[in-house]
Amino acid sequence: MTEVMLMADVKHLGKAGEIVKVAPGYARNMLLPQGLAAPVTEASKRRLAKLEAQRAAERAARKAAAEALAKDLSGLTVTVSMATTDGENLYGGVSATDILAAIAESRKVKVERSQLDLPDQLRKVGSYDAKIDLGEGVVVPFKVTINDASAQG
Repeated sequence: MTEVMLMADVKHLGKAGEIVKVAPGYARNMLLPQGLAAPVTEASKRRLAKLEAQRAAERAARKAAAEALAKDLSGLTVTVSMATTDGENLYGGVSATDILAAIAESRKVKVERSQLDLPDQLRKVGSYDAKIDLGEGVVVPFKVTINDASAQG
């Protein structure tokens, strides 16, 4: 077995900074060439500390950007008008694309579909609670209101 220090998180093996024992072939053919691990030396410990400092700075910058965007999105209410069959049930349903377009129109902010956390079914007129996950632990709650387009005339 060979001891290596992980430079990045490796699934089923460990987190960055941990010293683990692995088979020599795994270290030589997989971990070392891809930069996922380094031999346990003082130089690799300094390199890991430098990498961690860079990653922490990048995380802090991403979190600050997410918090600024959350401030722009706070108090967001999105209204979507759709045709209904009987004044309550929609013909189809409100999709994430419809909601993304409404957010872009109301706040001039681009949100990715993967960031939306919507209720399962948006198939009736009414008000629903939803969330936008901006990453780094920043989540913005917002309301989705669905109106009957045929009633508005």
